[in-house]
Amino acid sequence: MAEPEAPPAGRKRVWKTPPGVTLCAETDIADPGSRAFVLQIGEAFFHGFVVRKDDQVAGWVDRCPHQGFPLALELDRYLTRDGDLILCGWHGAVFQPLTGECVGGPCAGGRLTPWPVEASGGVIRTA
Repeated sequence: MAEPEAPPAGRKRVWKTPPGVTLCAETDIADPGSRAFVLQIGEAFFHGFVVRKDDQVAGWVDRCPHQGFPLALELDRYLTRDGDLILCGWHGAVFQPLTGECVGGPCAGGRLTPWPVEASGGVIRTA
């Protein structure tokens, strides 16, 4: 499996988003399910994903604490097949979907970086 490519030269990354940005309808993400989001903030880009599980949502910066790579190998495929855990497709780390705690793999004891999101009125927004 090839290592992920570096972002294009000059493509700046940011690690936070402003509150109140509408992302999608809550029903656009299965339960359990996940969806990737890339937001342009000025000249820079934010990469994150939202997990929906047990009628709750959680947002995470799309960056594994082990090596800093994006977690998904396929678009929107952040969860294990059974939907119980978030899986880093590169090195096999697994995380609790609602807390971000790493419960197995090379970064056990670490955690994902939270991305504040909320669901209200059937819509998921940044918080």
